[in-house]
Amino acid sequence: MSGEADTHNSIEPPEITADSIHHIDDPRFTTENVAIVTGAASGIGRATALVLAANGLTTVATDVDEDGLHETAEKANDLSVAGDLETVACDLTDDAELEALVETAADAGQLRYVANIAGIQHISPITSFPMEKFDLLYRVMLRAPMYLTKLALPHIREAEDGIGAIANMASVHGHYVTRDKVAYNTMKFGLRGLTKSTAAEGNGDIRAFTVSTGYVKTPLVLNQIADTAAERGISERAVVEDVMLGQARASEMMEPVEAGNLFAFGLSRHGKHLNGDDLLWDGGFVNTYE
Repeated sequence: MSGEADTHNSIEPPEITADSIHHIDDPRFTTENVAIVTGAASGIGRATALVLAANGLTTVATDVDEDGLHETAEKANDLSVAGDLETVACDLTDDAELEALVETAADAGQLRYVANIAGIQHISPITSFPMEKFDLLYRVMLRAPMYLTKLALPHIREAEDGIGAIANMASVHGHYVTRDKVAYNTMKFGLRGLTKSTAAEGNGDIRAFTVSTGYVKTPLVLNQIADTAAERGISERAVVEDVMLGQARASEMMEPVEAGNLFAFGLSRHGKHLNGDDLLWDGGFVNTYE
């Protein structure tokens, strides 16, 4: 019991196990069908790639971090996933590499799914926010998902039934904002607009949705604790308890695999009525107040 409590109180992500992955009954979740997952070298991206591969899909896991991708592939082997997991190093700010990524995925089978998860963070008030950082977050977190969607849609439409889905990682920052994260906030709201636009043009066959979690135990979150503490003049523990979990009704952060399971559910046939909207799985951040 004490071990369970220690895990819940820790902000370090636990190892993904076979038991933590939800297995979904979907006839399209086979190795003949392909999913692209960005940000797959760590965190939610890695977890989603592993969940989709474990559910039988051929999963093209991509990231700029080649070492992290190698670790993701090793984890897939450890889990003996039912599908195939292929890794492709890709710089999301490079159009030629995005084009090559989609062609690689299309060559691996019938491209049906894209999960745009890659994200980066920079903590600074607007008055001192570096524009080069704003531009970088834009290219990685909003422009790349738009271009991948543009490139993937024709391939998805080539499927015999024309059915597929595009999933984008929003978070509570796609619903409301916190200070000192102007670029991150802007991109997450933009992703929700991209998602609705994609749904509007998908004719019901190609769906689009966002996933919005609260704080998840990922390197992106862990790495911003010290910066947030310094910017606000508070302790790192206060950042976790007051800033990250202070408004939530939940008393612990989500695990990456829980977010990965949400992506798999939304992409599956069980999400057929989820189109243009959001899976808000936030522990009560957005809709409950003191």
